[in-house]
Amino acid sequence: MSKAPKDITPPIAKCVTHRFSHHGDTVEDPYHWLKDPGYPEVTNGDVLAYLNAENSYYDSVTKKDNAATETIFNEIKGRLKEDEEGVPWQDGPYDLRWAFKTGTQYRCWYYRPRCATAFDDKPWRILLDENQAAEGLDFFKLGALSISPDGRYLATSADINGSERFTITIKDLNTGEVLVDGIEETSGEVVWAADSNRFYYVKVSLEWRPYLVIGQSLSGKTSNVYEEQDNSFFVHISATTSKEYLIIRSADHVTAENHILSLSNANDKPNCICPRRIKHDYSIDHAGDRFMVRSNKNHINYSVFTCSKSTDENSWVEQLKGDNHRYLRGLQAFDTFTAVEDRIDGLDQITLLFNDGSHVNIPMQEPVYEVGLDNNPEANQQFIRLGFSSLLTPPTVMDVPVSVAGNTSKPIVRKVQDIPSGYDSTKYKSERLMVPARDGTLVPVSLVYAADWQKNEGKPVHLYGYGAYGIGMSPGFSAARLSLLDRGFAYAIAHIRGGDELGQGWYEAGKLEMRTNTFNDFVDVARHLTNEGYASSGGISISGGSAGGELMGAVLNQAPTLFKAAVLHVPFVDVLNTMLDAELPLTPIEWPEWGNPIEDAAAYNNIKSYCPYTNIEAKAYPPMLVTGGLNDPRVTYWEPAKWTAKMRATKSDDNLLIMRINMGAGHGGKSGRFERYREVAEEYMFLLNCFNTAP
Repeated sequence: MSKAPKDITPPIAKCVTHRFSHHGDTVEDPYHWLKDPGYPEVTNGDVLAYLNAENSYYDSVTKKDNAATETIFNEIKGRLKEDEEGVPWQDGPYDLRWAFKTGTQYRCWYYRPRCATAFDDKPWRILLDENQAAEGLDFFKLGALSISPDGRYLATSADINGSERFTITIKDLNTGEVLVDGIEETSGEVVWAADSNRFYYVKVSLEWRPYLVIGQSLSGKTSNVYEEQDNSFFVHISATTSKEYLIIRSADHVTAENHILSLSNANDKPNCICPRRIKHDYSIDHAGDRFMVRSNKNHINYSVFTCSKSTDENSWVEQLKGDNHRYLRGLQAFDTFTAVEDRIDGLDQITLLFNDGSHVNIPMQEPVYEVGLDNNPEANQQFIRLGFSSLLTPPTVMDVPVSVAGNTSKPIVRKVQDIPSGYDSTKYKSERLMVPARDGTLVPVSLVYAADWQKNEGKPVHLYGYGAYGIGMSPGFSAARLSLLDRGFAYAIAHIRGGDELGQGWYEAGKLEMRTNTFNDFVDVARHLTNEGYASSGGISISGGSAGGELMGAVLNQAPTLFKAAVLHVPFVDVLNTMLDAELPLTPIEWPEWGNPIEDAAAYNNIKSYCPYTNIEAKAYPPMLVTGGLNDPRVTYWEPAKWTAKMRATKSDDNLLIMRINMGAGHGGKSGRFERYREVAEEYMFLLNCFNTAP
């Protein structure tokens, strides 16, 4: 069904006069009332009534498809191994692993005294059963799972409503006694001190900004270790790979500052590695006798340096250079080498940088793929664990042995994701295009489809995009996606500007005053796919979430007739109002990404020119499915709600517009490993209906 049913009346949100003025410009916003003034508590009766009415309308419209949706859901579920388990690893005194029990939604974590190898067949004990922890809850997300250095205590943190506010618990593994219970309003991160009697965590403000690092002993004594005064900076903590230092990283999207603190000296104070300066982004790790730094101080695509604790960045020694073709994305330090995640001309690489200055790339066996560092907890490892995937190859975990002499051996495949219902990669094909955008820039596009799929046959194409924050969308595998491919769809990923697929410059060419490049790239990719016969005219459905939802809104305003249907997941569509609201926790940290419209008239005008919600017009739009989460701290629930309310009142067509607000979850939707695929099945059913394709 692509048309709104005539026998079911959609809810119509009331209009309430609300105006605001900035830089001499006045804007009307009649749906401003949907933002509950008591947020993050949402208790306003009118707001809840509207959200519930939209959910009821969604249920009524989709009810006829419940059986077909269930079929797709079971199909996707059938590709998930019921008793799937992860690759075991060694960390300190224990071997650890996770596994799902048949029929369960969450992991069970196991441990045992350390064996000769992690692959020994000695018995395991349960460390934590997430299913028990989640019992009776609509939402559960595990944050930290950290064993103390002496192996006696377990620290966990959990979010039970999707608000990303985690509660920390400490348990004695010897006695089962809960020693610390209910440290609330934290970011979820926990780092142990070396004596196992003290741990560190980060408190979040009422507005959900991680800002305060606290040290606490098992007896309950606390001390404030570091407090970030700048409300545009978020604070996160981690331990170095050596486990000798606590890293306190405070950053916005373009500037960072890192402090270190000895984990073995309870009286140590945070020491700043390099004071913040605008647009200097850097991160650090430590192993052996050196700190390793990834910094953009010499090149936009970063370089790798060694340094001491000195705050003088001029003393850093460059070890590996980034350039216009080589983008250094991240690193992890080990005793005898450093593993660098880099990307050369858009293709993922892993480079091993040895302490003598030599380096080597680890070869991959496919032409287009994604690869990155996996779980590597110990600094003295003689191997690195990698995660590999491609559009055709299921997620694969491999260990690459590394000798002290700087040589690598053939990777040892530890696991390939099993698909119980069966999967034959030869039944599918993939390709990569370079599509010219309207300014001549070539935009990469990844496609995958069934082997018998052909161009110029008018088959459906689904196009996905994100394009923000320098987060690239790698061409990885999706078992759920097979449900579209097997029904004749081609699936495409537009690697548009705003992501980092082609380096940091690719990111910067899609932000601030150049933000519209992102939207134009996506539209131009869709037009190219149409002109080249991949899709028929108006034969492309689209989807994106969060900032990708903003992308969806902007391209729908720009070229609505180009698309068959659109799915907007937790969409950041009310950009102007959000960036004008400095009290929202994410607003100040977002100004380097979008601009500050409060102080800068040019930024105000730029954001207003593309803001999806602001630019809804009385014209025909394609069918839309919109989602949101009541407890979402990243894209607040009123953004999808306001978009839906205004769109329904303004658009000139009778195409279907449905919205589902998850009243018990946040930014990521449902939390169970099966239940989250129910939402995917609902999305696929919506797309199939829009293309009049049999489910």
